[in-house]
Amino acid sequence: MSEVVITAENFQAQVLQSEKPVLIDFWATWCGPCMMLGPIVAEIAREHPELKVCKVNVDEQPALASAFGVSSIPMIAVIKDGKLTAKTVGYQPKEQLLALLEK
Repeated sequence: MSEVVITAENFQAQVLQSEKPVLIDFWATWCGPCMMLGPIVAEIAREHPELKVCKVNVDEQPALASAFGVSSIPMIAVIKDGKLTAKTVGYQPKEQLLALLEK
């Protein structure tokens, strides 16, 4: 499954109402660590159909970034049953991102 681009308009349906756990990558095009993390997030999306993997461009969606308290990127957030269960800031290896889903 590919990554879903999240906007303020589709956030409710794609994230809060998702029956699957959701991994959200908050990123920007100018962010070097975000560009390093992007392929890992894409790999997780391909390898884990039991998850919904989403991306939020913080420059295009400042209200969503603000709602999640994003002060540094990349930031990964995990949402289960409409609730934030974990988040991490900065580049993380794939294993650590997957470990967030266990929380």
